[in-house]
Amino acid sequence: MRSFSSVWFWIVLAIAWSSASQTVMGAPYDLILKARRKGGQASEDLNTIVGIFVRRRLTVVRRAGHWVLGFQVMVLTAVCIMAFGYGLEFAQAVFLLFLPLALTQFMAVRLAFRIEHDHMRDERLHRALLRHRLWVQLIGLIAIFVTAIWGMLHVMTASVLGF
Repeated sequence: MRSFSSVWFWIVLAIAWSSASQTVMGAPYDLILKARRKGGQASEDLNTIVGIFVRRRLTVVRRAGHWVLGFQVMVLTAVCIMAFGYGLEFAQAVFLLFLPLALTQFMAVRLAFRIEHDHMRDERLHRALLRHRLWVQLIGLIAIFVTAIWGMLHVMTASVLGF
């Protein structure tokens, strides 16, 4: 369970953040750019895709949002206790992977509520989606940096102490 010294953990981390920033509210990034540049049918397609995604996301949130949030918090708390209370390296890796991803999911729910409330379409929707993607990328950058520093410190400490 040496997560930080395993290449597979770093591959999973890279794939997770790559896929998190590739689609924004169900819409591929290239469609957002195409809709912003050309408008017309691409913009209508984007409005439709995002509208479907927002309705689906908010249906789940309204039906079982409190239960989902409670379960996520419970799992993250348990993993945090195992990671930093008991010092399990695998739990540390899981926590450092899933906490920032959970934050981006919370931001996506907030954006979905804003899109629905403000009836965002076309240019306002493009700006909101691109701003959201920028924040997801920034959180991903910080998360990867923190995970890399924590992993290096953990591996160096383990090699010095002989674990």
